[in-house]
Amino acid sequence: MTAAPAALFSVADLADAVGGRQAAGPATGSVASVSIDSRSVEADALFVALPGERTNGHRFLAEAATAGARALLVSEAEAGARRAELADLASRGVAVIAVPDTLAGLQRLARVHLARLRLEARVGVTGSSGKTTTKEILGAILSRTAPTAVSEGNLNSETGVPLACFRVGAAHRWAVLEMAVNHPGEMAALADIVRPDLALITNIGTAHIGLLGSREGIALEKKAIFSRFTGRETGFLPEGERFFGLLAEGVRGRIVAYGPGSTPGYGGSESLGLDGTLIHWEGSRARFPLGGDHNLANAIGAAAVARELGVPASAVREGLEAVQPLFGRSEILQGRGATVLFDGYNANPDSMERALDYAAGVAWVGRRVAVLGGMRELGAESAGAHRALAASTALARFDLVFLLGEEMRAAFEAMAGTAAAARAHWEADAEGLGRALAAAVREGDLVLVKGSRGLELEQVLPSLGVAGRGTDAPHSAEGRR
Repeated sequence: MTAAPAALFSVADLADAVGGRQAAGPATGSVASVSIDSRSVEADALFVALPGERTNGHRFLAEAATAGARALLVSEAEAGARRAELADLASRGVAVIAVPDTLAGLQRLARVHLARLRLEARVGVTGSSGKTTTKEILGAILSRTAPTAVSEGNLNSETGVPLACFRVGAAHRWAVLEMAVNHPGEMAALADIVRPDLALITNIGTAHIGLLGSREGIALEKKAIFSRFTGRETGFLPEGERFFGLLAEGVRGRIVAYGPGSTPGYGGSESLGLDGTLIHWEGSRARFPLGGDHNLANAIGAAAVARELGVPASAVREGLEAVQPLFGRSEILQGRGATVLFDGYNANPDSMERALDYAAGVAWVGRRVAVLGGMRELGAESAGAHRALAASTALARFDLVFLLGEEMRAAFEAMAGTAAAARAHWEADAEGLGRALAAAVREGDLVLVKGSRGLELEQVLPSLGVAGRGTDAPHSAEGRR
């Protein structure tokens, strides 16, 4: 995504845009960026002080001002409690805007910013898994024909989506924004910000089932991406989705099924193993570098949206070929004699099974080793889901199985007394797992590393001879779905 425009809002317009009032400081100048972290504040930024589980952004107002913030967005309650501090900052030329709720103010400001841009289309992408990959594929395709803003990294939450919106500028023709949820009502708020012209759901799985209650609850929450449709918009749903009818019912707009049997222009595919997939599209062939049926579904979804937007076949082909794996998503890494398939960004029963199917199905002459971390945020379903994993037919094709974390204890115990027990090993922590891997993995092995983000499975990669990995992914909490 290219840099934001030189000025997002004049200070004089901020209070009205966020639905608040100017509590102190001059109403002059403008803000060029928005930050919710005082450590990332740049000159002429608006710093939004958000309350959090571990700390309160209002504690860092002075730091933000010192770093160059032009304006501060604070809550009415904190404005009263910090009157002297804010008066001092105002005397230094910093504007103070007060609102009842700073998160709501941030979201409203993002909605105003996005609405005033003359974009040809705003595209929202969500789903239980695959949405980040689909977003990146679509961005790679669209950028072949016109300037395209694509939300970066993990900017997909109730705070991340607004920040992604501020990076969309007047020069962009299209904006592709990832939208994730982990609690009820969040998608409706995100849809209200983005107001997508086109919206795609990749699938309905079990991610966050512990927070959203059931797969039907997940489907209804994801469906809210269509909640701001007025009748002119288009929603895209995978052709084989179990909840297709529920997702499509009552949507004010057109619903389009996508997939191998539904998407015009798709002419089949051929697996290239670890080298990806050869995709036939409108009479030409694209060498898509990501393998597996799950990534093929993501590619077809992105291509379907691009086709709807009138993108030529040549740009679709070039975009598909330009895609690169993101951190922890189907990365192929060369270790000390072994080949590592690193998929450590997130995990739920559906994505775990897809990764196992892919790694078990590729042509390989050596051993197959599964390194699996626990699947989190499954609530009451957790123990049952991990026990079911032990009986996976795909997992049965692996020569060695290493399990990490308390959640995976249930899978390990389920293997006791079965033929799988002799090839399974469980460790409570990454340090112990690393030692076990270093001793067991040998040249010629194919090693799948898959687990929830909170386990930071990249910690075991050095034990496999893979250099340390850099990432923009969150380490202290699960990635959002």
